[in-house]
Amino acid sequence: MSKKMSTFKFYPVIYLEPLFCMVLVTFFIGFLFFGSVSSVTATDIDVASLWNTEHYLQNPPKVTFGEKKAGSLVQEVYYEGELYHGKPTRIFAYLGKPEGTGPFDGKFPAILLIHGGGGKAFPDWAELWAKRGYVALAMDLGGQGANAPLPDGGPNQGDTEKFRDFTIDDGDYKNMWTYQSIAAILRGHALLIAQPEVNPNKIAATGISWGGYLTCILAGVDQQLQAAVPVYGCGFLHENSVWKVNKFDKMTPEQRNRWVSLFDPSSHLGRATMPMLFVNGTNDFAYPLDSYQKSYRLPKGKTTISVTLRRPHGHIFTFKEVDTFIDSVLFKNVQPLPKPLPKVSEMKPDEEGKTVSVTFESDVAVVKAELAWTADSGEWHKREWKTIPATINGHTVSAVLPAPSPTCYYILLTDERGLPISSPIKIL
Repeated sequence: MSKKMSTFKFYPVIYLEPLFCMVLVTFFIGFLFFGSVSSVTATDIDVASLWNTEHYLQNPPKVTFGEKKAGSLVQEVYYEGELYHGKPTRIFAYLGKPEGTGPFDGKFPAILLIHGGGGKAFPDWAELWAKRGYVALAMDLGGQGANAPLPDGGPNQGDTEKFRDFTIDDGDYKNMWTYQSIAAILRGHALLIAQPEVNPNKIAATGISWGGYLTCILAGVDQQLQAAVPVYGCGFLHENSVWKVNKFDKMTPEQRNRWVSLFDPSSHLGRATMPMLFVNGTNDFAYPLDSYQKSYRLPKGKTTISVTLRRPHGHIFTFKEVDTFIDSVLFKNVQPLPKPLPKVSEMKPDEEGKTVSVTFESDVAVVKAELAWTADSGEWHKREWKTIPATINGHTVSAVLPAPSPTCYYILLTDERGLPISSPIKIL
């Protein structure tokens, strides 16, 4: 009896085992598939190709031209934007065009003008560059038209659109303000390329504040740009910036990693190869010098730095060092050759560590040299900065380090045009 019972229990197990294994394997494969989809992270995305730059630049957006005021070089334009939550969008911009014919076989250089937080497409900015001989595109990155929000505009530029949590696997990251803005700028670049007056190999970009932040990302994304100038903006915002405490510190580690991996300039600047000018002030409230220093060290191309004491922060597009830098890169083959900004080396201390010096190259006279320094610590925008004269001896500038020991210092040169250029910053 016991033998029969044992036989009875044994055979059903042999009979059911293949079916059980099939169910188990199916479940396991399904778990792997769906588990992998639901656990996609920012590191699973090729950040270098987050935006399909080549596709954008080879496919100009559809454009509708609007009003052009009498006597103005600037015209309103609307161009095709990115899908936002699945719906088509339009971007509003001002397109400025110089009069006459350009210096490059009749064509002009061009520039992308990227506004900052709370800003908009500024017609005066486009007009300024058009008068300087550039085809200029100043686009709006907040879903706005000339005087009101567009019914088919993209995201506005509030903190929610910039910092909210997002998912990867369903493409929700493409609805983020940063993604939408870079896509709008790339489409704007394609729009400039398509203009018959534009030399497509002579296009630069500059942005202010959040526009400077976007310019840093753009420099790593769009290698067809010939020059890039971020004003104030930088990366490493999660390490130190005005948004660290109220935004990044309140994120979960996973959320912060997603944001930084995709949308912090530190994830993109290392691929930048074009000449770049980094413009900032010692006491900038949003983009402090420690994060700024880490950012300007990342690009592969040549970088120039212009940090002035307490430079005001705003939608200021009259910094002449920006104009001069871009001219010197884009008008290289035009006579008379634009004279570039001075090139300044890293600071070197003497053997005793009491004096620092730099060397410089310049096509114009350097008329003033100073050591800018602070002995303060703590929040960067609250530090007191001072200057002491430095000595110019040929193409070498030297300065004695003050006592007490500074916590941060650099050498600041001013050329005969009044343009300020800095050495790289030393932070102790």
